[in-house]
Formats: sequence, structure tokens, C-alpha cells
Amino acid sequence: MTRILAFMLAAVTATAAWSQELIDKGFVHGWNLMVDPALGNGCLIQTVYEDLSVVRLGYDRTGNRGYFTVFNKNWGAIEDGGSYPITFDLDGERFEATAIGANKGKVRGATVFFTDREFVHAIAQRKVMTVYGAEGQQVMAIDLKGTSKALEYARECQKAQN
Repeated sequence: MTRILAFMLAAVTATAAWSQELIDKGFVHGWNLMVDPALGNGCLIQTVYEDLSVVRLGYDRTGNRGYFTVFNKNWGAIEDGGSYPITFDLDGERFEATAIGANKGKVRGATVFFTDREFVHAIAQRKVMTVYGAEGQQVMAIDLKGTSKALEYARECQKAQN
């Protein structure tokens, strides 16, 4: 029960702290389905992990791209708008990327944008995404269980936004 309460509290806190008003569209396969007006009414899925990291996968309609964002209140050295070279591993396949930092007071995170919007779906087809920092240190490993099904709802949501 404590874990469920912590999950709900973290989800509410994340939504309030990290975005202008997200529009909640329900809960599907372990993820919240939402619309972000700040990204041209792009649809996204968001979940909270046991360490209270918040992960989003979605669409930025203003830039016609996909993205994933990870927030964690324990990340101290991230500057708003800063560029951070990262590596992320999807079931053994590595990708180099540049993450853009976000510092919203006590909450810090980073976003990776993809011009190939279909890459978001490729992420969802995997089991685990592991993120590494510039020095090769593991930042986090994300279980992607339920992601594929949740993204089906996000795709339908996105079609409805057009």
C-alpha cells in the first residue's frame, strides 16, 4: 500500500512540477496517458519508478519529433538548457545522443529528441533501456514492460489531436 501511495504522490508531484498543465487521458498498462499543450498537444505516456524517477515517452508536435525524458530529484548537476552527451542501451544496442537538461527548482531531468518519430516505438519494443552519462557511468536502467501497449494508446491519442 505504501508503494502505491508513493507512486500516486510522485505522479501528482511530477505532473505539477515539470510541465504546464498536462491533460490526463487515463492510465494504461502501467503508464499515464497525457497530452502536453506546451508541445503542440503532443501525446505522451509517463510512469514513475520505485526510485521516484519519472519517465516520459511522447511526441512533440511543435518540432515534429519524438522524445524521451527522465526526471529524478536526486540529480544535482543538471542545468536548465544544458547539453549532456549520453549513451543509451536498448537490450544491448547502443545509441549516442545529446540530452537537454531541465532544472525546475528541486527537480532535474533531461530530454532526448528524435527527428524519426518512429524511434519512440522502437524503444517500446525493447525490454530494458539503460542510460549512461558522459563518463560511462550508469545513470539508470528502465524496465520497458507495458510500454508498447501504452504507446498504442498514445498513437491513437495523437491521431485524435490532428
